[in-house]
Amino acid sequence: MLDLPFDLPVFEPGSVWLAGAGPGDPGLLTLLALHALKSADVVVHDALVDARILALIPAEAAIESMGKRGGEASARQTDITARLIELARAGKRVLRLKGGDPFVFGRGPEEALALVAAGVPFRIVPGITAGIGGLAYAGIPVTAKETNAAVAFVTGHGPDGEIPDEFDWNALARGAPVLVFYMGLKHLDLLTGRLMAAGRKADEAVAVVCNAATPRQSVLETTLAEAAGAVERAGLKPPALLVVGPVVELRRQLDWWIP
Repeated sequence: MLDLPFDLPVFEPGSVWLAGAGPGDPGLLTLLALHALKSADVVVHDALVDARILALIPAEAAIESMGKRGGEASARQTDITARLIELARAGKRVLRLKGGDPFVFGRGPEEALALVAAGVPFRIVPGITAGIGGLAYAGIPVTAKETNAAVAFVTGHGPDGEIPDEFDWNALARGAPVLVFYMGLKHLDLLTGRLMAAGRKADEAVAVVCNAATPRQSVLETTLAEAAGAVERAGLKPPALLVVGPVVELRRQLDWWIP
């Protein structure tokens, strides 16, 4: 499968590759990420990496789960970075595998900076972020000529689990026709309320996409005013994306995905 007409970089012992696994579907792995999976001595993965991707890891490689899920018992970030450094210093080829893209609303930059401080060689392997690839699987483009020339990607909560204090809700509401929130279910009522208070219309189209690009994918279409109640009634759980704006209405024609 990797018999290619060009060379991929050598995964050197004693180094760490921070790679994105994409939003779920194994077919969305990049060639470089698959190469890393096949070459690693140890794969340290997070909670959002699809089981079908983990099944691609060779039997001789060690697998360590270091997932972090809000509200659940999980590894501390300091322990994760310390483990990456420990494994690299032991001469291992260490793959830190993350859902989506390691540099989009994740701890990839923090882990990379820790590797720099420890003098550990590293490589970043970008992945398809859920806010683009996951929404595409829901039949929702993040931009379209007819609807918007700008999009804003927003985190629904910071490292402490709360909405970041630095949000300028008025600027956010005015700044882009389409808003894509990662990890927004926990504070959905607060998020939608603040957007409406900042001027977004109560009847604006909203979609909530859970488990994007996996066999468990589900999509709820609603409005800004009704979103929190609709999600509660449907019993939706993370991981989920919230997209606000006119691109949601294109799903009526673009809903192509069949599980």
